[in-house]
Amino acid sequence: MIAMVSVGQGAQATIQDQISSVGTNILYVWPASKNVGGARTGAGGANTLVPDDADAIIRECSAVAAATPIVQAGAQIAYTNQNWNTRVQGVNEKTPMIRAWPVVKGDFFTEGDVRTSARVAVIGQTLVDNLFGGTDPIGETIRIRQLPFRVIGVLASKGQNAQGQDQDDVIFAPYTTVMKKMLNSQLNVSYIMVSAVRADATFTAEQQITDLLRQRHNIQGNQQDDFQVRNLTDIADAAEATNRIMTILLGSVAGVSLLVGGIGIMNIMLVSVTERTREIGIRMAIGARTTSVRQQFLIESVAISVLGGLIGIVIGIITSKIISTALEWPTLISSMSIVISVIFSAAVGISFGYYPARKAASLDPIEALRYE
Repeated sequence: MIAMVSVGQGAQATIQDQISSVGTNILYVWPASKNVGGARTGAGGANTLVPDDADAIIRECSAVAAATPIVQAGAQIAYTNQNWNTRVQGVNEKTPMIRAWPVVKGDFFTEGDVRTSARVAVIGQTLVDNLFGGTDPIGETIRIRQLPFRVIGVLASKGQNAQGQDQDDVIFAPYTTVMKKMLNSQLNVSYIMVSAVRADATFTAEQQITDLLRQRHNIQGNQQDDFQVRNLTDIADAAEATNRIMTILLGSVAGVSLLVGGIGIMNIMLVSVTERTREIGIRMAIGARTTSVRQQFLIESVAISVLGGLIGIVIGIITSKIISTALEWPTLISSMSIVISVIFSAAVGISFGYYPARKAASLDPIEALRYE
């Protein structure tokens, strides 16, 4: 039970970590599709979102904690004789809070840097390794599309996301800088990232954002929205529900194994009663009460099951470690599963030991003394 439950909970914790690595309480606002010559593009094809939409969301939606417009551009990055191709994301100063992504060296850029379109950059760990060879990049100048940018911060390492994409292979710069000096545009943004005030406020924030943008974009009545609001809570809930089912399934398999083990204990105790029939007869003949005989066999049954449970705990923990090391599968040993295992072991001993104990206590002393 411990090994199986730890595998299920380890998988659940891994998925939750991957979702959390994107950020907590996150919503995405994307432009809708557009019609080009009769052919509709996918989501994000239209240019309907502007930086002022993000400002309005922060200002007027009470369920929203922060928001940032995002523009993206691929670029070749150069530093001395090293170069690297990566994606540049134009964001505002609220991004570390929204993405739950701290800066481990230096600082993130400020509202003033965004307002003045400063050429400053905060880089991921992958760029530190490939451009700077692991040395301190703070204060160094890199060239993005031949434009000089000063490195002012290094992001904490996040590793891969659920799709296997390296999250550390990124550069954050003020979105105004990316729009004006890299994309030659001051109008539209790729999408807007929003953080709700709490996890349970994401659906309220979604409704508030929808109502606000429909008003700002002059969308009337039954007209189709020119944007889409995507709530990551749905993904998190679905992933958690799936892993909960898997954990219950693995626990059920382990429960069947415990049931079979309980039947084995009952058989052992029945054999013990049969082999000790004369001993039981002698004890009862010299004055032992039926309750004393019943308690004796119940205690033996519980002792066997609890001892087996303690041994099982050790083996379960070791098995979990072996699975984690040999198969590189994440496991999470829960103290609750250990407590439940001990309680279940004692319950098995009592439940399956009661019948043999009752059988021993109900033996006729005379017939027991005659037993060969």
